[in-house]
Amino acid sequence: MDLHFGDSKPTDDERAAVDALFGPPESSWEGADRCDADLRWARGGREARNRRDLLLPGLHAINDRIGWISEGALGYLCRRLTVPPAEAYGVATFYAMFSVEPRPATVLQVCTDLACAAAGAAGLCAGIASRLGSDSGVSVERSPCLGLCERAPAVLAVRAGDPVRTALSAPADVETAVLAASAPGSAPEERPAAGAVPQAGDASLILLRRIGVVDPSSLDDYRAHGGYTALRRAFALGPSEVIREVTDSGLLGRGGAAFPTGRKWRATASQPDGPHYLVCNADESEPGTFKDRVLMEGDPYALVEAMTVAAYAVGAHKGYLYVRGEYPRALRRMRHAVDCARARGLLGDDVLGQGYAFDIEIRRGAGAYICGEETALFNSIEGYRGEPRSKPPFPVEKGLFGRPTVENNVETLVNVLPILTMGAPAYAAIGTPGSTGPKLFCVSGTVERPGVYELPFGATLGELLTLAGLRENLRAVLLGGAAGGFVRPDELDVPLTFEGTREAGTTLGSGVVMAFDDTVPMPRLLVRIAEFFRDESCGQCVPCRVGTVRQEEALHRIVERTGTDAADDIALLREVGRAMRDASICGLGQTAWNAVESAIDRLGAYE
Repeated sequence: MDLHFGDSKPTDDERAAVDALFGPPESSWEGADRCDADLRWARGGREARNRRDLLLPGLHAINDRIGWISEGALGYLCRRLTVPPAEAYGVATFYAMFSVEPRPATVLQVCTDLACAAAGAAGLCAGIASRLGSDSGVSVERSPCLGLCERAPAVLAVRAGDPVRTALSAPADVETAVLAASAPGSAPEERPAAGAVPQAGDASLILLRRIGVVDPSSLDDYRAHGGYTALRRAFALGPSEVIREVTDSGLLGRGGAAFPTGRKWRATASQPDGPHYLVCNADESEPGTFKDRVLMEGDPYALVEAMTVAAYAVGAHKGYLYVRGEYPRALRRMRHAVDCARARGLLGDDVLGQGYAFDIEIRRGAGAYICGEETALFNSIEGYRGEPRSKPPFPVEKGLFGRPTVENNVETLVNVLPILTMGAPAYAAIGTPGSTGPKLFCVSGTVERPGVYELPFGATLGELLTLAGLRENLRAVLLGGAAGGFVRPDELDVPLTFEGTREAGTTLGSGVVMAFDDTVPMPRLLVRIAEFFRDESCGQCVPCRVGTVRQEEALHRIVERTGTDAADDIALLREVGRAMRDASICGLGQTAWNAVESAIDRLGAYE
């Protein structure tokens, strides 16, 4: 793209896409063709000028309607927001979901990541491309993990001008994928969220108990099943006592870092400078992770309530929910839930008549694994490239928009509800002293019943895999996703706790449990992991930018070699891995070597 924005004019359709989001230029918001519900409260009737934080929604508006972002469209958006065009171009090209070149109106994204690769994604891609042909007007793109691992191989159909993206009910085959592209109205309807929860309906569940039981679109149904009991108790306790309850419960973050939630909340609440912000990170992009998607699709009001409780505790009056761009149904469900809660006085200027103001603005990601890192997510919301920031200062002191910010993922926040309803002591009695409460596990790969499982901390890996229907000839289990580590078939007695997996030399991470039998070639699986990190590195720091490339190159060279033939490259891999771990700015580079190291050391992948 040659950046001659002064010479490029937007088409009427491109102009309409931007004006539908922000209203006609140089006018009030009244009379706009269409406004996204999740931006109404934030805008408050003001012009979009000098609102760089609206850049990402603006790019989505153009890309969704037209299918790509032209120079003229980008230039028009920049004039509306008063953002330098060169900087906006840098943002638009940062995200995988945006295109700055013309492309077909219909795109089929076929996941080729770990679980889908093991389920035959390569053959599915070839079959779809062959069936459609080169003149079909459909682009078939190989995609990193789509967060649909329970239905591997997964396919997502995206059509310009159609806000509804279709995730196939899967496992996908050539016929259903082609049908979704050519005749979307005839494609099989996506199965409900409960289809990803093999335990659905089990009365002993805590976090998943409403999925498959309540209508996710009905606020009344949610309240009839205990909804908003926790928020009422929070108002009765007061902010400091809510934080005390969360601290006493022993709740650790469920996104992978396992930081004490109560400590994070207290540190933010104690900051004197306002305003404070709450950010819910629903951009789970770790290959093999899909628990947050299932919670948002199956129990969306629980997240709205949990965010309100957290914001009340830390003194925040504005919350951002950053939803992964590849989660179309979760996005629709959360928008509907936020709208309904606002209409019923559960969000807004006077929540539940308690004189407390809080509202939620939803932002959609655009395909960048790195935005799962909290400071990269802040940059993305603010309208910059999603690159991590150096720490300190930490987000509790200087986070979103430079203000004190609490950031938690979906599962962490939803755990706050049972803490308040059952009390901290009862919650802490679940699990182990070091890992309290229930935990969600995303099980995929070569098992009979893939899906999201809820177990108390302390259950063993073998017990979980038995529930999921472990097949014969198990070769390895990947814990924690691409940033995690492998364990052998003789290590299934590993307790699924933060401390138990650490003692076993691996990690629990975000709860990924991916099983592979002996039909899966381990060297090629490691190459796919290396390709993933090379693609997803933001390139900001040299150890990660160069190291992920060198790691991939070495693994490609030794994919078919073993023993002494692979020795030099294995030595190189170790050296590069240590450099990335020690010197990278953020967790992506620091963990990019983990799975490869564990495969070499624990599985003898190249012996």
